[in-house]
Amino acid sequence: MTYLSLKTLHILSMVLLFGTGLGSAFYKWMADRSGNVPHIAITNRHVVLADWIFTTPTVLFQPISGLWMVHLLGIPLTTPWIATSLSLYFLAGACWLPVVWLQIRMQKIANDAVTQATELPAIYWQLARQWFWLGVPAFISMVVVVGLMAFKHIPGAGS
Repeated sequence: MTYLSLKTLHILSMVLLFGTGLGSAFYKWMADRSGNVPHIAITNRHVVLADWIFTTPTVLFQPISGLWMVHLLGIPLTTPWIATSLSLYFLAGACWLPVVWLQIRMQKIANDAVTQATELPAIYWQLARQWFWLGVPAFISMVVVVGLMAFKHIPGAGS
């Protein structure tokens, strides 16, 4: 695979990862704010599904394709923008893994509330707050990583 082909796939994967993450977070947050338990349950189900279909493959592809491009260009991993990007990416991942667990747990709680025709219990809202606050450093990290990707400097290369 050529560098340009790999770079194109890397960028498209980043857009899909970032867009799915931001879109899912927005729709889940808005559903939770609505207080409509059936709507919250359906939205949670869709957010979990989107994570499996879109987010997980792109989370795996991003470091593989990024490291592959770095290898093709012969750039050391200690290059500041690469080291910073990798560190922030792993920080975002460290936040994302518990978020996935929280989303699956909230999906089950919301489904149970719909089945039993009850309000969401307090634990749901505690988990939703944790989900939200884990998303903050993950989102900020990914914004910075995208900025580093876009504005990097590769000596002697047409980035």
